[in-house]
Amino acid sequence: MPARKIVSLLPAATEIVCALGLESNLVGRSHECDYPETVKALPVCSEANFPDGLSSADIDVKVKEVLADALSVYTVKREVIKELQPDVVITQAQCEVCAVSLPEVEQALENYLDKPAAIVSLQPNSLDDIYKDIATVASALEVTQTGDQLLEDLQERVDIIRHKLKFMDNKPTVACIEWLEPMMLSGNWVPELVAIAGGVPILTQPGKHSPYVNWTEIQAQDPEVLLLMPCGFSIERTMREIDLLLQLPGFSEMKAVKNNRVYIADGNQYFNRPGPRIVDSVEILAEIIHPKQFIFGYEGEGWIKFAL
Repeated sequence: MPARKIVSLLPAATEIVCALGLESNLVGRSHECDYPETVKALPVCSEANFPDGLSSADIDVKVKEVLADALSVYTVKREVIKELQPDVVITQAQCEVCAVSLPEVEQALENYLDKPAAIVSLQPNSLDDIYKDIATVASALEVTQTGDQLLEDLQERVDIIRHKLKFMDNKPTVACIEWLEPMMLSGNWVPELVAIAGGVPILTQPGKHSPYVNWTEIQAQDPEVLLLMPCGFSIERTMREIDLLLQLPGFSEMKAVKNNRVYIADGNQYFNRPGPRIVDSVEILAEIIHPKQFIFGYEGEGWIKFAL
């Protein structure tokens, strides 16, 4: 019997729960959970400890200040969770900047709820880890068979892309920018997704955290495709800071710029959410990297070509 009440403190976990057919069991969400749209009606069980509307540079400074003071970037709303009386609370241990972490949840809820709640913590660093996390959630919620079917469907979509590109030699170099100021490239599972979609990721290693890089390092690589996917940013939010990129020395001389291969993707909804839509992210990359081979229909919503 599926758990009666679930609180998800992670957008990807919320999407996993819904993909498993258990949206009706969700009783609470994090302040960042927004997909599917219907989950926005749920009580919010966390909040960020810095204001909205900060620039990329200001967000970076604020996060580092908070963490340096041994404080949390987020606050768990204990009273809200206590009222909801969940059977299961899902959180993560992958990144203390991305969402409420396992220690924060354990500390907030220890000896606080009126009944014991199972805490499920996800920690993905690769595509296989994301698959395993889906299986973990399915098992914790006692819908293992549904989880197996979901994973089979997701892996089949990835296999279609792999098969179509199996004998393709043209693999352009790709820079996936996860943060603009200071500049970071997308690590963890993103280099793997790029490779599956027929590209060669630069300056990153699969399964390793996103690295800070100097613009000169990217210039030296001169990637054929430049893709902006800032963590937590929509396409519109990224566009507000596009001048940070345009003003960089030598930007107009880059191969990707000269060949009109600069793109902006919705990093918030896709690439930075290690849930079922990570496969949508592979399909987006395939559309961008090999537009003659793939048209999945994400252009305009999941990604745009940036017109210089």
